[in-house]
Amino acid sequence: MSRRYIPNIIITGTPGCGKTSHAESLLAQLNEEITNKKSKFQHLSISDIAKERDCIDSYDEVLDTSVVDEDKLLDSLEVDLEKGGIIVDWHCCEIFPERLIDLVVVLRTDNRLLFDRLKKRGYKDNKIQENLDCEIMEVIADEARNSYVPEIVIELNSNSVEEMEDNVSRIFAWTATWLNDHPQGVTNELDPELAAAAREQAGGDEEDDDDVEEEDED
Repeated sequence: MSRRYIPNIIITGTPGCGKTSHAESLLAQLNEEITNKKSKFQHLSISDIAKERDCIDSYDEVLDTSVVDEDKLLDSLEVDLEKGGIIVDWHCCEIFPERLIDLVVVLRTDNRLLFDRLKKRGYKDNKIQENLDCEIMEVIADEARNSYVPEIVIELNSNSVEEMEDNVSRIFAWTATWLNDHPQGVTNELDPELAAAAREQAGGDEEDDDDVEEEDED
């Protein structure tokens, strides 16, 4: 069975919350202080990866942003995630299979700071407002809570350099504990019980479709 020996971590949040800064700082500390015979940690900025691997589907002129082909992107990333040691840096988290993710960090930022950060990036007013609304409504936090078991989702404030340093130290400590608790790694395969339930559900859906077809014929 396919196994990973170092964990995969998602760092997500609204644009401007400091995902890349967190990911780069964490990567440096992990690869400097935690050694592993299997592989080293790797930071994947998904916005860049999507362009490099030709996963851009279209361009949204209104929001001035690229639209990612998520299915193609996930197919491209699955091999990386199965190796382990991936620090995913993206504003979206729910597309990644739970079986391949060990920790989801949702960064939260005060809207006044977020506004200033996005303004400095040159974001259009409508794009800034959409991101502010997203933060207020906890859209990304809700996606994380609904997509993964509560035990692997944490929310951390990201309003200052000091908070970022504390956050990175906390994630580093979690990683060290994970490695200590999983000397034999963890499987990349879907839990057998969940797989059986999925197959049963799929079979039920097919039967329902057959029933609909029969009713249509009548």
